[in-house]
Amino acid sequence: LVQRPLPLIVATIDDRSWRVRWTAAAKFADVITAYNSLPNVMDSLIPAYEKLLQDPEAEVRTAATFNLALVANGCPAKVPAPPVGGRQPTEAEMTNYNGPRVTAAERLVKRVTSLTEDDSEHVRAALAMVATELAPILGRDATINHLVPPVLLLLRDAASEVRLNLISSLEALNEVIGVDLLSQSLLPAILDLAQDGKWRIRLAIIQHIPLLARQLGIDFFTERLAAVCVGWLGDDISTIRAAAAQVLKDLTALFGSEWACRYL
Repeated sequence: LVQRPLPLIVATIDDRSWRVRWTAAAKFADVITAYNSLPNVMDSLIPAYEKLLQDPEAEVRTAATFNLALVANGCPAKVPAPPVGGRQPTEAEMTNYNGPRVTAAERLVKRVTSLTEDDSEHVRAALAMVATELAPILGRDATINHLVPPVLLLLRDAASEVRLNLISSLEALNEVIGVDLLSQSLLPAILDLAQDGKWRIRLAIIQHIPLLARQLGIDFFTERLAAVCVGWLGDDISTIRAAAAQVLKDLTALFGSEWACRYL
């Protein structure tokens, strides 16, 4: 009985109304949760979700992208490996599928790179908020090989909102790949943003410094970013100087007055 609505749910991804498809995209994580205990159901649901990630309407792609980590985490069963050459298998092929299988996260992470190149800033901003949440699901090796490269692309995105969303979500990535690898792959891009020619971008980075300090730890932060924070006190823009002073106050509260006297 529970399986009877499934064909109707899958059919919504092809509905002529983008609002219907948007609703399906926004609620797809709930669908995955509702059906995750039934055998072979994910073989049709995960490809349907991928189709929403490629929808012609940016609003639909954005809603689907927000659910990326929730869908990956909510699917315990392995699903067919991504089709070679992008060709989607027929329904008959899926019914009798005997090929290799991967976790939903391993399949969906292949979509992350294409989403980093999406024409819509809103889609990329949504991806930046949730992409790093795939790291605990994928594990260290898969994260390094498949997730870190598109994350680096997001960190260099032309839209400041995209970069800032990513910076605010680095903790999940840090916990999986470790601070040493994080420094090698992500810190150079963070330093580029810290010296960006647009003062509003520098301001946004400054406002994220306390979060970065907690994520990176006292030793790493002191070595790589403390001097940058002090340097902002000499910025040409008064708003930057004021924000930097507040950040130094916050860092003192976080790391202690002894640390401040020594390094600031």
